[in-house]
Amino acid sequence: MLEIKIKTFHQLSLDELYALLALRSEVFVVGQQCPYQDLDYKDQEAMHLLACEDSKLVACLRILAHAENHTMSIGRVAALQASRGKGYGKQIMAAALNYLNTNHNEENIIISAQHYLLKFYSNLGFNAVGDIYDEDGIPHIRMEIPR
Repeated sequence: MLEIKIKTFHQLSLDELYALLALRSEVFVVGQQCPYQDLDYKDQEAMHLLACEDSKLVACLRILAHAENHTMSIGRVAALQASRGKGYGKQIMAAALNYLNTNHNEENIIISAQHYLLKFYSNLGFNAVGDIYDEDGIPHIRMEIPR
């Protein structure tokens, strides 16, 4: 059974933080062969969702507030390769949207989605906005849920 925890950066244990960073590195840097600066000093301001199966982190994401344009963003959505196809990405995104609907129901929700995941995010209620753009060598598209 999948257990999803929502924590601030300072609520993360050292083991949870290490697992979170290892998962993101495995998915984005190694799996997608995309060297990029993951440690961007935004994690300290984020809400982190951790999805665990049998106490092992299998998926994660972070939520950031953008006060300057009154939006909330979901990013760094990652799932272990071995756990894909089990619906964990959908479950963790549903938990993130539920958190935002409960705690930030007036702000638009934005994501920078990898283009090949357009249908996945569309099925969660996101709408594509604008053109495809390059982010770290991978085609992305801005998507949002307007409020």
